[in-house]
Amino acid sequence: MEQTLDGEGAANASSQAANLAGPANLANAASPANPANPATPATPATPASESGTSPQAADPASIASTLLQAAGAKRPVRVLVADDQDLVRSGFRMILSSYDGIEVVGEARDGDQAVQLAERLRPDVVLMDIRMPRVNGIDATRAIRSNAALQDVQVLILTTFDLDEYVYDALSAGAGGFLLKDAEPDEIASAVRVVAAGEALIEPSITRRLIETFVAARPGVPAGAAACGIDQLTDREREILTLVARGLNNDQIGERLFISPATVKTHLARIMAKLDAHDRAQLVVRAYESGLVKPGVM
Repeated sequence: MEQTLDGEGAANASSQAANLAGPANLANAASPANPANPATPATPATPASESGTSPQAADPASIASTLLQAAGAKRPVRVLVADDQDLVRSGFRMILSSYDGIEVVGEARDGDQAVQLAERLRPDVVLMDIRMPRVNGIDATRAIRSNAALQDVQVLILTTFDLDEYVYDALSAGAGGFLLKDAEPDEIASAVRVVAAGEALIEPSITRRLIETFVAARPGVPAGAAACGIDQLTDREREILTLVARGLNNDQIGERLFISPATVKTHLARIMAKLDAHDRAQLVVRAYESGLVKPGVM
């Protein structure tokens, strides 16, 4: 059964690694015989002059990494909470810190500070409020997701209403999903883990309903296939993008098109690259904005 080390366990493993790499243990490792197992013959050492290389001491960091991997240790999901309300930030910190495998590494009072802390702390997930002073959550999300150095930092939007026009803008800016502020603690922890893994959080049906609501209400949308990059896609890629926008997952798309889920995944990677999209949520936005999929049409 897989075991996960907590912070104390990881520290003990690192300490053990350092002890193993100590001079005494290195000397024992090089001794001609092992007293604990006298039946094991000593292996003659190769002189430095014959091997052509000088002996090298074991690297404690490498030993620690090996021990942690052998023990099944996992690095915790590192979270940055960005909200202009102190009570909200404290609440999320308290909730998330109570779950194994999640660590709150910082708090930001506005979008500008969120971007700065993301660059410095490199969290796995930023819990981002939309309405904040100075720089709002949408612009902060766009700044983070467009920064090549922060490509592994995911953004999870905090909102009060699921059908929020600003949530649509945040998804378009690269957010991996959104989370209602009154969500249950288990839902919050699960959302953080899902987004940290690079998956889009929101259910396809909610994504479609959200996007249809605001694409249909906005003049100037759809933007056209050329503007969104849809004209760069092959016929097969357009077909797959249409099914993604309608809420189908990889298995369902594979069944519909008689191809394997792995092939679907390969096509999706190419589509994301061509449309400069970070995840499925952005693909759905592109499909509607381009007019490839029309609101209310399945």
